[in-house]
Amino acid sequence: MPPQASRGSSKHRPGFHALVLAIGFIVGGAMQQIARVSLPAGGAKEFLTAGVAPSVGPWHFDLVIIKFVLGPIALDVSFLSLVGVLVAYLIARSLF
Repeated sequence: MPPQASRGSSKHRPGFHALVLAIGFIVGGAMQQIARVSLPAGGAKEFLTAGVAPSVGPWHFDLVIIKFVLGPIALDVSFLSLVGVLVAYLIARSLF
């Protein structure tokens, strides 16, 4: 009898996980922007919309013929973006 694949994340490729993570951050970022616009000022708005934005760059490239700058590249992580990642993971797990 061939072994059956266990239900879980080990049967998916890394690209699938990267896609779920990207979709989760996009949905979470949209929820964060909606919360910034719609919630009244107060502690809940501060908690849900505050984030950490680590960044890298800018990188300068001089290739003699052409010069260009790439960056800075930043990732804005907030509580709602993490909720978006969790929701995307749970939906992807239930579908696949």
